[in-house]
Amino acid sequence: MTEFITARDAAELLQDGQTVVVGGFGAYCCPDALLKALRDRYDQFGHPSKLTVVAGISPGSNARDNQGLNRLAEPGLMDTIVAGHLANPPYVAQMVGENKIAGYTLPLGVVVHLFRAIAGKKPGVLTHVGLGTFADPRVEGCKANDRAREQGRDVVSLVELGGKESLFYPAFHLDACLIRATYADEDGNLSMDHEALTGAELEIAAAVHNCGGKVIAQVERVVQRGSIHPKRVRIHSSLVDYVVVAPEELHRQGYATDAYRPELSGELRCPVSAIAPMDMSIRKVIARRGAMELRPNVVINLGIGIPSGVGSVANEEGITGLTLSLESGPMGGVPVEGVGFAASVNPDVIDTICDTFDLYDGGLLDMTFLGAAEIDQYGNVNVSKFGTRCTGPGGFINISQNTHKVCFMGAFTAGKLEVEVGGGRLTIHKDGDGVKFVEQVQQITFSADYARKSGQEILYITERAVFRLAPEGVMLTEIAPGVDLERDILSKMAFRPLIADQLKTMDERIFHHTKMGLSLQ
Repeated sequence: MTEFITARDAAELLQDGQTVVVGGFGAYCCPDALLKALRDRYDQFGHPSKLTVVAGISPGSNARDNQGLNRLAEPGLMDTIVAGHLANPPYVAQMVGENKIAGYTLPLGVVVHLFRAIAGKKPGVLTHVGLGTFADPRVEGCKANDRAREQGRDVVSLVELGGKESLFYPAFHLDACLIRATYADEDGNLSMDHEALTGAELEIAAAVHNCGGKVIAQVERVVQRGSIHPKRVRIHSSLVDYVVVAPEELHRQGYATDAYRPELSGELRCPVSAIAPMDMSIRKVIARRGAMELRPNVVINLGIGIPSGVGSVANEEGITGLTLSLESGPMGGVPVEGVGFAASVNPDVIDTICDTFDLYDGGLLDMTFLGAAEIDQYGNVNVSKFGTRCTGPGGFINISQNTHKVCFMGAFTAGKLEVEVGGGRLTIHKDGDGVKFVEQVQQITFSADYARKSGQEILYITERAVFRLAPEGVMLTEIAPGVDLERDILSKMAFRPLIADQLKTMDERIFHHTKMGLSLQ
């Protein structure tokens, strides 16, 4: 039977050394009231301590603030984190990078599918996802730092079945979870009415419950028994041990805005003309070049950052006849950019994250647009670790290994870049100091060798040049008008790429302030 308690009472339920799942996805669905109460208890009494925290896209606002999983960023409170992504709560990422807590970063699809496996008392997740990347035990085995390596814990192993290599991620015990929903009725049934995402809350609750652990949920309010339509009940009361009603300031829909946006939850739809176009910048230049790869009647995934701008460009250009999808679950609509990424305006459907990765792993996507922080001479891409800064892969590995056409997108150099866009040309006034096309990436988040064996089509799109993955290496195929090949491209790379026999000039329409007049024909 579900009990209704205070956040302080909920925090007292957790014990030293337990493994606790924290729900939420980036800017959305974070149980902030429960996390605050947990940190308050630790600051006052020193307990619970040495927790192992499990998360998917760790909740947070991308800022150094006291929100999301940042609230638990204390080495005594947290001993280990197992997560798909750490960048949204940067204090947690910093603790992993500084070796203050043990860190394991797994592909996001594997994390959420582990919840299902644990719930079903299955041995774990057997998949091809991660082969050839840092997740592969022949490379790093998902261990993000020395603390993790010293623990002697293996979170993935290499196996062979039917003559093919696979990776096995074993299930593990869970003691409790902190999740959130919109409403709880008097029996403890939970709905997600106002949430921008469906999330993996059901799978988390089932996994913890079937481990004999405690399922603790925060909600916006409690409503009368029977007033939530059965089709809107996401988690049945039989899986819910405790419910906490959160104050409004600790139960915002997301970190990007204080106001509730019904067009994100699917409650209402807003005119797409109300969505402001991107300002002209290199971000828009790259997004425009990416949008030129769009084709009719395809399902497309967009990653965070510059890739999400492809959706904005498509909306501005009035492009229809394709479906935009996010790993967080929304399909259709226009993805939100910036801190609010993971939700979509006017989605057709908001699938669960677990279902979404089933579809992605099985080949639903025709095309994807993903970020790229480092690209090496072999075509490998790194988005997950830079020196002591560890962010993790998120859904990057699942998506990039299972999509036929992958477009990696990002600025050509790192650091402060001053350019002028206009008149159909790109003029570089001051280049970034950092080299992004390197001899060897610091961590392999995307394996070019795996892509070649899989027959994938791979592009690398920047504001001044476009490359493709060739059998022999990375090949330059296009340069921007106004850019000098030697000065602005080759001299800024740590390796010399192959150069196409018919080197093209990027479409001048990309570099005008007016609409491009794109179509999918």
